[in-house]
Amino acid sequence: MGGRFLSIGECMVELSQADDGHLRKGFAGDTFNTAWYARACLPEDWAIDYFTALGDDAMSDEMIAFMSSAGIGTQSIRRLRGKTPGLYMINLKDGERSFSYWRDSSAARQLATDGDALRAAIEASDVLYFSGITLAILSREDAFTLLAELRRAKAAGKLVAFDPNLRPRLWSSLDAMHTMIAEGARAATLVMPSYDDEAAHFSDDSIAATIRRYRQYGAAMVVVKNGPDGATIGDGAQETLVPAVKVVKVIDTTSAGDSFNGAFLAHYLQHKDAVTAAGFAAKIAAKVIQEYGALIPHEKLKTVR
Repeated sequence: MGGRFLSIGECMVELSQADDGHLRKGFAGDTFNTAWYARACLPEDWAIDYFTALGDDAMSDEMIAFMSSAGIGTQSIRRLRGKTPGLYMINLKDGERSFSYWRDSSAARQLATDGDALRAAIEASDVLYFSGITLAILSREDAFTLLAELRRAKAAGKLVAFDPNLRPRLWSSLDAMHTMIAEGARAATLVMPSYDDEAAHFSDDSIAATIRRYRQYGAAMVVVKNGPDGATIGDGAQETLVPAVKVVKVIDTTSAGDSFNGAFLAHYLQHKDAVTAAGFAAKIAAKVIQEYGALIPHEKLKTVR
């Protein structure tokens, strides 16, 4: 039996490197990337929707058309007069990426200003997904509006998944980031952090420390991604390491974590087995990092089992 998966955040215009050295336009953003890979891995009886705010410009029209063509629902997206999407460019060196952003006036910063629309979209969904970036781009008031609705969803028994996706540049201070990431985790059932970020910005000295901290915030399960060293699942008192899939040549790691998250959630929602879900997600992520850009065509993932 299927359900409705709602991903909440910002989708941006993406400029990425193409094989010939030119720039290629696309659309991407952490929570949208996860929705993309969840759509690729879930059967058709699952609806995948995206919740954000966009402008009334031609680029916003094009983005919505792109989402719809990928099978991602856009009916909850708010359109704001005079606003536009944000834009970012991927800079690659030896497969590792850095980013340049133009997002200060992005419409997505107002995605939670209409509390009624936000509540309606969340209440119509069975699974919710958001990230630390979702929280970072919002005003404090709007972030707490979103968190209140997610806490209601969690209390109602819905699965609420959260990737802290720590990006200090988006926050006014490290203290503000620490506070809001903790609040995000408290609103979540499942937290999916990346260990290198947690070690750098929360001073965690082990994956066990990361799991312990997020479980103390109230997460029922923590899945810690650790790049080529695999992922560790903290579920109850048990911690299980699931190895990564070896990749000979890494092309672009832009969506490694996002694709892992989407594939993990897709498998877990169907089979309720976190260990096999992580193994499946590792295969998807390995495929993704051998391609350019955040999103690779769904057809290229069909051979992954």
